[in-house]
Amino acid sequence: MLTPADLPALQKLSRQTFTETFADSNTEEDMQQYLSESFSTAKLGTELGNEGSVFYGAESGNEMIGYLKVNFGDAQTELKDSEGMEIERIYVIRHFLGKKVGPMLYDKAVEMAMSKGLRYVWLGVWEENARAMSFYKKNGFVEFDRHIFKLGSDEQTDIMMKRIL
Repeated sequence: MLTPADLPALQKLSRQTFTETFADSNTEEDMQQYLSESFSTAKLGTELGNEGSVFYGAESGNEMIGYLKVNFGDAQTELKDSEGMEIERIYVIRHFLGKKVGPMLYDKAVEMAMSKGLRYVWLGVWEENARAMSFYKKNGFVEFDRHIFKLGSDEQTDIMMKRIL
């Protein structure tokens, strides 16, 4: 589990993985705005200190190569249902994609939800992120809604997906 002491590594990893995943599909201005706002020291520090959010890191050697962020109760970005848990982020360095890091983090999320006796897990995934959509569908998630995700000045559509446990 990550703690406030992990903030510098988490910030570096967040910016790197988000850029690797989304830079080719967005303008540089929108990317810079999003990275500076969403992964600022203050914002990530607040997220790490939120009792309703949990971060887990994945390491290779002494390097953090990926992480998971889940939210419970009022820390969830939307549903805020006490019977569900949000998987807000599973980010993995590009070099480690396809090496079971993402599935390991996903399994940790499901394990946490089940250990708390929750009824379901949910998440939002960008409609153009085919790799993530395929992974979640393969793992039993179904679409239940859509919402707008603002990346800089660009309003994008996220597919909201849920898996009953």
